[in-house]
Amino acid sequence: MVAQEALRVVRCGGSKLSGTRAAFSADAKSLFCASGDYVKVYSTATEECVHILQGHTNLVTGIQLNPQNHMQLYSCSLDGTIKLWDFTDGILIKTFVVGYKLFAFYTLAGSEDSVFIIIPKRNEEASDSFQLVSVKLPKIPDQEVEAKELSLILDDIGQSPKCTAFGREGEYVASVCGLHLLVYFFKKKKIHRFPLSATSSKGANNYFTCVACHPKEDCIASGHKDGKIRLWRNFNHKREYTFSTLHWHHDVVMDLAFSVEGTSLLSGGVESVLVQWRDGSDCKKEFLPRLGSTIEHIAASPNGTFFCTSHTDNKITIIHSNLRVSAIIQGLVKGTDVKTGLVVDPRTKALVLNGKPGHLQFYCLQTDKQLYNLDIVQQEYIHQIGLNQVDLVKAAFSARGSWLATVEQREDKETELELQMKLWSYDEQTQSFTLNTRINMPHESHVTALCFRDTDELEDVTPTLVTAGKDGRFKVWVLVNDSDAEKQSMGWSCDFVGSYHNYPANNCCFSEDGSLLAVSFEETVTVWDSDTWDLKCTFCHPPGRIRNLCFGRLSCSKYLLGTTSNGFLCCWNLLSCALEWSAQLNIIVLQPDPLSENIAAVSWLSEHSDLFVFKPNEPRPLCIQRNICRGRVQWAVFIPREVPESVGSENHKWLSRSQLYFLTQTQDLMTFSTKSTEERLTPSSKQLAIEESLPVTPFYLLLGKHRNQQQSKENADLGTAVVPSHLAQHSPAIKELLHTPAHVLPSASFLCSIFINSLLIPKENKSAGEVADEVEMDSEKAEDESDEDIEVTEMEPDINPTEILGEITPKLSKSQEKELRKIRRMDYSWIAAL
Repeated sequence: MVAQEALRVVRCGGSKLSGTRAAFSADAKSLFCASGDYVKVYSTATEECVHILQGHTNLVTGIQLNPQNHMQLYSCSLDGTIKLWDFTDGILIKTFVVGYKLFAFYTLAGSEDSVFIIIPKRNEEASDSFQLVSVKLPKIPDQEVEAKELSLILDDIGQSPKCTAFGREGEYVASVCGLHLLVYFFKKKKIHRFPLSATSSKGANNYFTCVACHPKEDCIASGHKDGKIRLWRNFNHKREYTFSTLHWHHDVVMDLAFSVEGTSLLSGGVESVLVQWRDGSDCKKEFLPRLGSTIEHIAASPNGTFFCTSHTDNKITIIHSNLRVSAIIQGLVKGTDVKTGLVVDPRTKALVLNGKPGHLQFYCLQTDKQLYNLDIVQQEYIHQIGLNQVDLVKAAFSARGSWLATVEQREDKETELELQMKLWSYDEQTQSFTLNTRINMPHESHVTALCFRDTDELEDVTPTLVTAGKDGRFKVWVLVNDSDAEKQSMGWSCDFVGSYHNYPANNCCFSEDGSLLAVSFEETVTVWDSDTWDLKCTFCHPPGRIRNLCFGRLSCSKYLLGTTSNGFLCCWNLLSCALEWSAQLNIIVLQPDPLSENIAAVSWLSEHSDLFVFKPNEPRPLCIQRNICRGRVQWAVFIPREVPESVGSENHKWLSRSQLYFLTQTQDLMTFSTKSTEERLTPSSKQLAIEESLPVTPFYLLLGKHRNQQQSKENADLGTAVVPSHLAQHSPAIKELLHTPAHVLPSASFLCSIFINSLLIPKENKSAGEVADEVEMDSEKAEDESDEDIEVTEMEPDINPTEILGEITPKLSKSQEKELRKIRRMDYSWIAAL
């Protein structure tokens, strides 16, 4: 009996890139950053993701180069493990099991067998007390090793990796927490504590936020909440210490980093400006402004050529040492609230949602990369706490993606509500959306929903948009011809206004064929004819406001489904105008699959969310998945797959054509998978075989794969048994060349002769028949010099058993042999003149 595949909830990409400090490779050609529960390796030249190091089962919290081998990388995670990677090939070398949740990770060049980690005192993620400990990494050849030998260094320190730094040559470690700076000296085994007062007479806020140590001198830099930077010196004496102050930032200093040689100090904060302080002087500073959003982390490359900054909008900026931006790696922008929901762009199949303030972001889930940003509000965003600014709240696409509708609003307690709806048309030349129509105050109150009529595949049907508002109206907008004598133009205007007892309109949606429009008014669902805009029927249920509304699709298009605030899921039959069935479930998200009859419903009870997948015409759900996440699911969406996926279990067939994504309260984008961890993300070391889809190259032919395929095909046609030939791809030399990591290979001059020899085909012994043929050919050649028309007696070669088993050499006829001899005797000296 085949075991059923388990349905797993997995992070699908879009994870936070700025959760911890990024790290550079020794040659600065690669950049490593934590992204959810895996580590991504990016090329600093092309911005492309080269490898994904996958193996952790919880959030990755720290990454560091191995100081003993610069081709290896350490990573630590909340899963309690430290992993050592060969990042050039994406191979996991070893796992060290510590058993504590790890919040930060540090390595020192002088400590060959020890690393430093920050762990909670009570081993709880929500703990408020942390410790810096050293861990001895056992030198055991096993793949997974327990590392339980811990030594306490500092107690009661900050959780953030930015709050602890190691000094010159690892002689001391500095840590900041609250109003205290702690310095531990390893040789003396002493701790010096330097306190600050909470505020000064000038109102300064002296709380520490970050710390960095000079790589060459005994100097500690600390950042503070009031924007000041203090440079501490002579701190090996408790009372004779000194500090100087640098001040430019107007708010919190988010991070500090020294350059490799220590000649400059880098700082960043909410101003989105990278500040470079030369020689610790307040007079010698340079700026790189307009980096887009708050700088969370700063890192410098070991060779001093690059810096990188991590930002709150899930972006990493790679910067040259001369303060010029070199590359930008943009992840999924995560805001405080996704008001537009999750929308699919029909053209690119990209996920579309709120991005930067006032922008829509188009995000490709297959490559885990942002495609582009569309500026909707088209106003400069002002970074000021408490300032109410224009917010993008709704977005919808037409069926083919030729039109985009957006709604933006600004609401202030002292002023009236400002609303604006914009219609964008897709421009084939620029491959982007251009503004077509701007409508001020489309409704007198908040717009609650908008949807396009899904029939714009038909050229004779006018594009139609419906909006619903809290003013008790739904409005129908159509595309009209606004052309005049001077220029031709098309614009949108209101064609119909509908209402039902002046109740606020909450939801609206069209049927699959566009013939019916359903609009919910508080506790009542109304169904309208989309041609005449006549009210056809109404549905209601025991008290409860309608939360979600959707039509069935394909064979279930006769059903209309709705969810209520009092915890009911209702299904109405549009033919009989009666309630088909209802279920008592607190559904918060209802999402139909555009390619099948399946509908996904997410319910929420107190702590966890559950998933139900069903067809409206079947009484039992196709799939029930409990506890898909902690807390509420905000939004969900089905995205069609480019290639249908084969799913073994009948319960999971609903995943074959479309994939369901959902967004949690913590802004994590999740999806469902029946594949194991190894199948979902195969390491690159297992992908060395040449794919069948790749074009045939000369090197591919040299390796003999093409020849082997041809031979097997010929043997199959001739019905002969196949004997595996020792072709080039079976050569140990080629195997070593292709499968050995580049950094451990011998020199190319040493490998060249071995490689060339392995490509040569060995000379085989000729059969008796072939020898006889050669003798006959020689005699015929001599006779042909006098007379070319002499008939040659055909000799039958002896049957060789190796020909039956191996490759059969095709035999030429007498006329073909004569033609060949004529060609050989022709004079080709004229080619030399060319």
